[in-house]
Parts: sequence; C-alpha cells; structure tokens
Amino acid sequence: MNELIAVSVITILAVISPGADFAMVTRNSYLYGRKAGLLAALGIALGVQVHVSYTMLGVGLLIAKAPLLFNAIKFIGAAYLVYIGYKTFVARSQVDVDLSGGEPISDLAALRTGFLTNALNPKTTLFVVSTYTQVVHVDTPVFTQIGYGLFMSFAHWAWFTLVALFFSHNRLRNTMLRGQQLLNRGIGTVLVGLGVALALAPMGH
Repeated sequence: MNELIAVSVITILAVISPGADFAMVTRNSYLYGRKAGLLAALGIALGVQVHVSYTMLGVGLLIAKAPLLFNAIKFIGAAYLVYIGYKTFVARSQVDVDLSGGEPISDLAALRTGFLTNALNPKTTLFVVSTYTQVVHVDTPVFTQIGYGLFMSFAHWAWFTLVALFFSHNRLRNTMLRGQQLLNRGIGTVLVGLGVALALAPMGH
C-alpha cells in the first residue's frame, strides 16, 4: 500500500508541475480550439507509455546485473525531484506559452504534437525512471508495474484534459494563472521533500 501511495503522489505532483506538456496543451487550446487541446492531452498520455515500456524492460536487467549503477540512477532521480521542486518553487513568472502561429491543424497533427512533446520530454523520462527505480520494489508483480504505468498515463490524460478545457475559456484561464505562483510553491515544497526522503532511503544491494 505504501508503494501505491508513493507512486500516486509522485505521479500527481509531476503531472501538475508546469512544463513543456502544459505549454503545448495550452497553446493548442488557444490557437486551434478545444478539440485540438483534448487531442494533445491524449497524445501526452500515450507518450508516457514510451517511457514506461523501456523503463520496465531496462530496469529489470539493471537491478539483476548492476546494483551499483541502479543506486547511482536512484540518486540521480532523487536529485531530479529536488531540482524540479526547487525550480517550481522559485518560479516567479506565469507559464510561458508560445502563441505564435495559427494555421489550421488536423486531428492527427494535434495528437502527434502531444505525443512527441512527452515522448521526447526529459522531464517525463526522469520522472518515470526515478519512480520505477526508487519507489517500485524489485519483487513488485509485473502486472502491478503495468498498472502503475497505466495510472501515470491516465493521470496525464485527466489533468491535461482539464487544462484544455480551462484554457479554452479566457475567464478560467485568468483565474488559473492568478493562482499559479501559490500552486508552484506548494508543488515545489513537496517535490523537494520527496526527493530528499527518497535519497535517504536504503540503497539496493
């Protein structure tokens, strides 16, 4: 149960922390309308599975053959959480969203922009790798690990669907941006705390 709670908390905090995926969904929603934003959100959720797939395949071999390397990745992942938490906490400006352009976009193109944004996103790469190496246990059943990956995708889809809906309306957009700094500080504090706690957890052997 503790593992499930940890995965859930880290996933939710990582999802709502502003990044390239947030900016992409916002941009699509503004420039091309709600449908384009919703398709980008779906693409982002699908992009998460790219990272989950190669992480699950690689981490098993990593644990079996190179526990020292596993511990190195563990600390790198913890440092990433602390870094992201700090950067989120000290962020002073609103999320920078590029609103240039405005040519019509196809449904496939809208889906593709979301997918590529997360499939190529270092933030998502490190989030997934650090979660599977630091939180998920070696003896966790494969089907449970798959379930965690599906939850990560679902959380991304749900959050960015809300973002697309919010940023399709100017009034809701302004309300969200007014509270962004407070949200950033709360997320940043928790992420730093999680990173420190995970770094101090017992190492693999």
